[in-house]
Amino acid sequence: MTILINGYVQLAPGKEITALEGARDLMAETRSQQGCRHYVWSADPAVPGRIYVYENWETEADLAAHLAGRYYSEMLAHMGQYEMLDMDILKYRIDLAEPVYDPEGVPRADFFTG
Repeated sequence: MTILINGYVQLAPGKEITALEGARDLMAETRSQQGCRHYVWSADPAVPGRIYVYENWETEADLAAHLAGRYYSEMLAHMGQYEMLDMDILKYRIDLAEPVYDPEGVPRADFFTG
């Protein structure tokens, strides 16, 4: 099973780069946690102030350990320095994942390895 975290945080325009630069080490350190496949917060180049959140965890237990740990609390404290105007972050439990491209290199929307 895979747990995905996906969404966005909206800051005042111009604050996103400073916020992300200050979180660089926390993002790198979080990636060392057990079960963390991907952990990135990144600025949207088309929407000023918008930061997209993307996390990929191997298990629910791995995510729970992250949420109870210091990297999460430090990231929360860091981002709390900036006025969050809006936020929409969801978690998804994924039970099936496949490549986008089939063996012939054709992008596919359907699930084809089943």
